[in-house]
Amino acid sequence: MKFFRRYIFPAVYGLLVYFTIRLLHDTDLGQHFWKRDFYVNGIEMACSVLVGYLATYLFEWLFRYYDKHGIVQLSYRGVARELAILVGVNLVLVNVVFVPMDMALHVSQGIDELMPWADVADINMIPTLYAIIYYGVARSSTWLKAYVNNKMQLEKLTNDQLETELKFLKAQYHPHFLFNALNTIYFQMDDDVPGAKKSTELLSSLLRYQLYDQHQQVPVKQELEYLENYIRLQQIRASSKMQLSVQFDGCLTDQLIYPLLLLPLVENAFKYIGGEYKITIEGNVMDNTFIFKVYNDVPPNMKTPDNYSGIGLENLSRRLQLLYPDKHKLIANREDNHYTAILELNLTHGIN
Repeated sequence: MKFFRRYIFPAVYGLLVYFTIRLLHDTDLGQHFWKRDFYVNGIEMACSVLVGYLATYLFEWLFRYYDKHGIVQLSYRGVARELAILVGVNLVLVNVVFVPMDMALHVSQGIDELMPWADVADINMIPTLYAIIYYGVARSSTWLKAYVNNKMQLEKLTNDQLETELKFLKAQYHPHFLFNALNTIYFQMDDDVPGAKKSTELLSSLLRYQLYDQHQQVPVKQELEYLENYIRLQQIRASSKMQLSVQFDGCLTDQLIYPLLLLPLVENAFKYIGGEYKITIEGNVMDNTFIFKVYNDVPPNMKTPDNYSGIGLENLSRRLQLLYPDKHKLIANREDNHYTAILELNLTHGIN
């Protein structure tokens, strides 16, 4: 294959250019090139073969030059620039070889017009057409690889940007969570030192989970255990009137979920508790969809945002967009004197 490409194909390329020119020229003038003197056809064919070898050598040299110097750019401008250079080189070559040849043959045959415009057009247009075809075939694999590499780099850049934003959101969330937890412990310090110590132990466990277990998906059971520890921490400072109900489906075990997505909903329930002081937290799975519901009473006259805004839930909404694009549903609204928040996650999707 290499032998054919290096030694035989250039001659075939040159002869293909020659016979195409002769076909168009003879069809236009009503001539038959095989009726001419043999030496005329021989000279033209020899020059065409020479052009074939020189053209393919120059083309391959240009391709190696572009690849070596990293000039290949997957863009219309990059392709156009490379193709323009190749066509320019090809035009110089065919005019240097074919024009003197054509003029010399006309002189030897006693033709008054040394270089008819029809010959000029054929000599320039046909080789240019074949040069463009050669370029398209020869460089298709290179441009395909460049396209694949660009796509991979774009995906990597996109993933890096998403990872950076996720890290920022996590860093933003930690102070918010820590502030609320420390505030809980603060109220215990004067009246219940042993309770404050226990709360500190719970906080340490929660922070350990956040620091070491949040970078990849975790089993949903592990996330729910973390959530239960947080609930215990909040119960310490909660009013004795609070009626808390926590129910998690026993089928929620090894399904994978991104961590720290449930906490903001529970945190808001404790934050806005009031009225009859009821909080209901439920977790279920149905057809690979994890459904998490939080219900809490609020004081009748309390004015709170209708869209559950705040650092925690704004953070949650953005993380859901990044981790579960078009594969989640978050509904949070107030009806009369209670809030209901529902989060649905497709457990078979997410980014890696």
